[in-house]
Amino acid sequence: MQEQIIVQLPSELKLALDEMTRSAGESSDELVGEAIKQYLFMRRFRTLRERMTPKARAQGIFTDQDVFDRVS
Repeated sequence: MQEQIIVQLPSELKLALDEMTRSAGESSDELVGEAIKQYLFMRRFRTLRERMTPKARAQGIFTDQDVFDRVS
Protein backbone atom coordinates (compact mmCIF):
# COMPACT_ATOMS: atom_id res chain seq x y z
CA MET A 1 0.00 0.00 0.00
CA GLN A 2 1.29 3.44 -0.84
CA GLU A 3 1.08 6.38 1.52
CA GLN A 4 0.98 10.04 0.65
CA ILE A 5 3.08 12.74 2.29
CA ILE A 6 3.34 16.45 1.62
CA VAL A 7 6.81 17.98 1.45
CA GLN A 8 7.62 21.64 1.13
CA LEU A 9 10.78 22.45 -0.82
CA PRO A 10 12.71 25.65 -1.39
CA SER A 11 12.03 27.02 -4.88
CA GLU A 12 15.51 26.20 -6.20
CA LEU A 13 15.25 22.60 -5.03
CA LYS A 14 11.80 22.22 -6.61
CA LEU A 15 13.14 23.64 -9.89
CA ALA A 16 16.04 21.17 -9.79
CA LEU A 17 13.61 18.32 -9.12
CA ASP A 18 11.39 19.39 -12.02
CA GLU A 19 14.41 19.56 -14.33
CA MET A 20 15.57 16.12 -13.22
CA THR A 21 12.13 14.56 -13.74
CA ARG A 22 12.04 15.92 -17.29
CA SER A 23 15.53 14.74 -18.17
CA ALA A 24 15.16 11.35 -16.47
CA GLY A 25 11.68 10.70 -17.79
CA GLU A 26 10.50 9.71 -14.32
CA SER A 27 7.87 11.16 -12.06
CA SER A 28 8.79 13.27 -9.06
CA ASP A 29 7.19 10.54 -6.91
CA GLU A 30 9.66 8.01 -8.29
CA LEU A 31 12.69 10.27 -7.91
CA VAL A 32 11.82 11.45 -4.41
CA GLY A 33 10.95 7.91 -3.32
CA GLU A 34 14.29 6.61 -4.59
CA ALA A 35 16.17 9.50 -2.96
CA ILE A 36 14.52 8.77 0.40
CA LYS A 37 15.27 5.06 0.03
CA GLN A 38 18.96 5.78 -0.64
CA TYR A 39 19.14 8.29 2.21
CA LEU A 40 17.63 5.83 4.69
CA PHE A 41 20.03 3.10 3.56
CA MET A 42 23.05 5.37 4.04
CA ARG A 43 21.77 6.60 7.40
CA ARG A 44 21.35 3.00 8.63
CA PHE A 45 24.79 2.08 7.28
CA ARG A 46 26.48 5.00 9.06
CA THR A 47 24.68 4.19 12.31
CA LEU A 48 25.77 0.56 12.11
CA ARG A 49 29.32 1.57 11.23
CA GLU A 50 29.51 3.97 14.18
CA ARG A 51 28.28 1.23 16.48
CA MET A 52 30.65 -1.43 15.11
CA THR A 53 33.84 0.63 14.71
CA PRO A 54 34.88 0.51 18.39
CA LYS A 55 34.32 -3.28 18.45
CA ALA A 56 36.38 -3.73 15.29
CA ARG A 57 39.21 -1.56 16.60
CA ALA A 58 39.28 -3.57 19.82
CA GLN A 59 39.98 -6.62 17.64
CA GLY A 60 42.71 -4.88 15.65
CA ILE A 61 40.59 -4.14 12.60
CA PHE A 62 41.31 -0.64 11.29
CA THR A 63 41.15 -0.76 7.49
CA ASP A 64 39.11 -2.33 4.70
CA GLN A 65 42.11 -4.57 4.06
CA ASP A 66 41.95 -5.79 7.67
CA VAL A 67 38.32 -6.77 7.11
CA PHE A 68 39.15 -8.46 3.81
CA ASP A 69 41.98 -10.42 5.41
CA ARG A 70 39.63 -11.66 8.14
CA VAL A 71 36.89 -12.84 5.81
CA SER A 72 39.13 -14.33 3.10
